[in-house]
Amino acid sequence: MSESGLAQYKIDFIHLLVRAGILTFGDFTTKSGRRTPYFINTGNFCTGRQIEALGTFYAEAIEAALGDGYDNLYGPAYKGIPLVVTTSSGLWRTFQRDVSYTFNRKEVKDHGEGGSLVGHKYRGGERVVIVEDVVTAGTSIDESVPILRAAAPDLDLVAVVVSVDRQERGQTERTALAEIESRYGMRTFAICTIDEIVAYLRDHDIDGKRLLDDDLLTRIAAYRAEYGAV
Repeated sequence: MSESGLAQYKIDFIHLLVRAGILTFGDFTTKSGRRTPYFINTGNFCTGRQIEALGTFYAEAIEAALGDGYDNLYGPAYKGIPLVVTTSSGLWRTFQRDVSYTFNRKEVKDHGEGGSLVGHKYRGGERVVIVEDVVTAGTSIDESVPILRAAAPDLDLVAVVVSVDRQERGQTERTALAEIESRYGMRTFAICTIDEIVAYLRDHDIDGKRLLDDDLLTRIAAYRAEYGAV
């Protein structure tokens, strides 16, 4: 644990978010119409070094949260496909855990072996972790759960892991991740929460630059007061 109170992999992840242009600060409008002082776009990951590092950070978060309490990683198409592959690789590289992965096609294949799933073929009884980027409304999870439940009997949907928990209200006063936990009985966790990111960047420079000034901190606090949940 570092002097900031964060695990080193969380600190390294925050640095990657900033350096890769994944996390930016300013004045943005989300898909839901909310005006936000920060924006997270994981679609900006675009190099081998970045995606390898990201897989390691997911692996670290899964190891910290679950240990060996799972057998398979599932990545919802499309963004979940590279995430689930690099996370599986990261688990082997970092912890020597040889964990299978599966992802879905958007369109069901009607030739060859057919079906909509690629990778590990579910036999039944596997303990599955869904790997996502950022969950806002939980739509992709709502789409994934029926696919997984139809794939094989007695699949154990253990958890959902995301890159950043924005800690914002979903359809209720609870966060979208808390709503998923309640709806499906799955554990949810993130590599980092937005509160952890803001607390770290408030007190630390990235490459010699302080990203959060008093104005931004005030705007972030106001946004969290209006839309935030824990």
